[in-house]
Amino acid sequence: MKPTDLVTQHFTRLRTDQKSALTRLGIRTIRDLLYHFPARYEAAGPTGTVAAVTPGTEVTLYGTIRKPEAKKSWKSKRPMAEAWLEDASGRIKLMWFSQPYMAKMVADGMVVKATGRIAGTAAKMYLANPEIDKSPVSPEDVHDTLFKKEEGAPIIEDALYAIYPESRGVSSLWFLHAEKKLFEAHVHEAIQDPIPADILERYNLPSLATALVWVHAPMKKGDSEAARKRFAFEEVFAIQLAMQRERAQTLEEKALQVQVDRKSLDAFVESFPFPPTGAQRRSINSIIDDFEQSHPMRRLLEGDVGSGKTAVAAATAYMVATSYPPGRKSGTLQVAYMCPTEILAKQHFSTFVSYFKDHPIPIGLMTGSECRKFPSKIRGEESAKVSRAQFTKWVANGEIPIVIGTHALVYKSLEFQNLAYAIIDEQHRFGKAHRQKLTRKGDISPHLLSMTATPIPRTLALTIYGDLDVSLLDEMPVGRKPIITEVLDPEKRQLAYARLKEEMDKGRQGYVICPRIDEPDPTKELAVQAKSVKAEAERLKLHVFPDAIIDILHSKMTPKDKEDVMKRFSNGEVDILVATSVVEVGVNVPNATVILIEGAERFGLAQLHQLRGRVIRSNNQAYCFALPESYGPATKDRLKALMTAKDGFELAEYDLALRGAGELVGGRQWGISDIAMEAIKNMRLVEAARSEAARLIKEDPELTKYPTLKAIALRSDERLHME
Repeated sequence: MKPTDLVTQHFTRLRTDQKSALTRLGIRTIRDLLYHFPARYEAAGPTGTVAAVTPGTEVTLYGTIRKPEAKKSWKSKRPMAEAWLEDASGRIKLMWFSQPYMAKMVADGMVVKATGRIAGTAAKMYLANPEIDKSPVSPEDVHDTLFKKEEGAPIIEDALYAIYPESRGVSSLWFLHAEKKLFEAHVHEAIQDPIPADILERYNLPSLATALVWVHAPMKKGDSEAARKRFAFEEVFAIQLAMQRERAQTLEEKALQVQVDRKSLDAFVESFPFPPTGAQRRSINSIIDDFEQSHPMRRLLEGDVGSGKTAVAAATAYMVATSYPPGRKSGTLQVAYMCPTEILAKQHFSTFVSYFKDHPIPIGLMTGSECRKFPSKIRGEESAKVSRAQFTKWVANGEIPIVIGTHALVYKSLEFQNLAYAIIDEQHRFGKAHRQKLTRKGDISPHLLSMTATPIPRTLALTIYGDLDVSLLDEMPVGRKPIITEVLDPEKRQLAYARLKEEMDKGRQGYVICPRIDEPDPTKELAVQAKSVKAEAERLKLHVFPDAIIDILHSKMTPKDKEDVMKRFSNGEVDILVATSVVEVGVNVPNATVILIEGAERFGLAQLHQLRGRVIRSNNQAYCFALPESYGPATKDRLKALMTAKDGFELAEYDLALRGAGELVGGRQWGISDIAMEAIKNMRLVEAARSEAARLIKEDPELTKYPTLKAIALRSDERLHME
C-alpha cells in the first residue's frame, strides 16, 4: 500500500469527536491540515530526551508516567505529589510541591508531555511543578522532531516543538502526530506550489514543500520565521490577485458619464453651513475626475468620525443628480445611497434634505418600514410619506434622482431608470452580494463610492481594498475641539457623573453605553458583571440623576420605537440616552457632549472609537469616559491607546504596531488569517505582493497559465466577501 493510501486510511478512521473538532477548526482536507500552522513553539532541551537534560533549563519532555503517589516532603512535611517520567533514554522524577492532587491527575502508564524547569543537582535532578499534557502519541513517535534524524547526524541544540491551536477532541500532540504521518507519506511534496518560481527567487522565499517542513518542524527559529514570511506573502498575494482581477474587470465596464459643471459644484459646496476642509475638497475633486472617465469609478472614502464624509457624498451626488443621460435633456442620472441601519438611513436623509433645501432636486428614503419623498407636494420644506408602490414607480421613471435607504435598495422590485452612482456607507457591513446587486442593476455599471469611518492602517487598506482607489479625510472641520478622553476605575465613576451633570446644567445631553440589554436570568445562566441598558437606566434615574429625563435604545426595539426615541433625543426632549452599541455608527446629535461607556474592556478599540465619535458632532468641548468593570494592568495598557491617540488613524497604526491587527481591525472582521494579519505590519511585503499581482493580471487577466494560483485567489475572494 502506498504511503499516501495509508494516510487516507488513517484519517478515515477518526472518531466522531475528532472529526467534529477538525471541522470547528476549519480543517476539512489534507491540505487544510498541512496549513494548520503552530500557534507558537517551545524549546524542548538539547535533544528532548531525559538523558540530555541539565539543571536550570526549561524543557519539554515526552514520556510514560510511572508510580505516581501523594506524600509529604521529608523536612517541611508539606503535601506534594511525585512520579517518574520514562523515555527511551532514561527516567527523571517529577515533583509537584503543595499539589498532592496531581497524583490523581496522572496514572501509571499514561503517555504525557511534561513541561517545566529542571531543578536539583546534576546527580539528583528532578522536574519541578511540570505542566502535564496527556498525549495519545507514544514518546518514540514524537522524539526529537517530526522527522527522525539520520544516524550520525549532529545534535540540534535549539530544535523547537510546535504547539498547535486545539479544539475539544484533538490536542496539540494529536496534530504533531498527524503532521508527522503526512510528512512520512511525502504528501507535502505532492502539492503544487501556487507561487511562480521566479517570484520565490526574487523575494528569497522558500518553496511550498520546504516552507511546510520549516513551519511544522523548525530546527531553529529562523526556519519558522522564513516559512511564516512565505505563507504570509502567499495569502496577501492571493488577496491582491483577487483585487487586481476585479480592478481589471472594472476598467472593461462602461459607465454613464457625468456632466461636470465645476462652477455649479462650487456654488453648491459654498451653500454648506460650514466651510469645507482641504481634505473634503481634495476628495470631491478626485471623485469628480473619476466621473469624467468612461469606466466606472471604484473608490474608498476613509474618514475619521466627524470628518465630513456625508458632505462629500452630497456634493458628488449633486453633480450626478444635475446631469442628463446621453442625448436627453430631461430625466436626470440617479444616485443610490445605501446605509447599514434604518437609523443611519433616516439621519442621512435628513442631512441631505438640509443640504438640498434650496435646490429643486427630489430626494427619496426607502427602508424596510417606510418610503418618503422630499419635497412634499403640500409643504415643500418637508418630506411626505408615500406608498411603496408609488415610490418604486417614481424611481423607475427617474422622478427621484437621489434615493437613500437600507439594503431595501437592492430588492428586485426597485428598478432605477438611470443609476449612475452608488454610495455605500460603512461598506464592510455589507456582503459582496449586496454590493453586486446595487452596482449591477442594468447593463451599465454605476460609479461606486465606498465609505468607512473604521480607521484602517494603510497596509491593511492596500490589501483588502486593493481594487479601490483611496481618498482620505484626515482633517477635522474648522473649530472642532479634540475630545477629552479619560479611563476611570470603578471608584472614580463619580467624576464622570459630575461632568455629565455639569453639561446637562448647560442644556447639553449625554449617552451612557452598556454592553447588554437585559439583566441575566439567574436561573438560566451565571450572573455577569456587565451592566444592562434597562437596569442601568433605572438605577441612574433612582440614585444618580433623579431630575433628568432618561430613555433607552437597543437593538430589540421595533424600528418605530427606535425612531421615536431618537427623535425625542435629537429634539432635546431626553437628557440621557442609555443604549447599547446600536448607536455606534452614524447617530448624529450635535447637542450631546458626554458619553460614558460602561464595561469598556468588553468593546474593541474600533468600537470604542466609534462610540466616542457620537459626541464629536459640534464645536462644543466633548468628553468620553471609559468605565471598565475591572482595571488591571492589561486593561490599562489596552485603553491607554484610546487616551493618547489623537485620531482613529493614529489609533489604528498604534494598535497594529503593539498587538498586530488586534481587535481594532481583526482577521475575523476581514476574513484574513492571523499569519497574514501579522505580515500586514510589513509595508514592503504588501507592496511587493501588490506589484507582482498587478503584473501577472496585466500579462494574464484570467490566470490561465496559473490554475493553482487562480484557485487560491478565488478562495481569498470568497473569504473576503463572506456575507
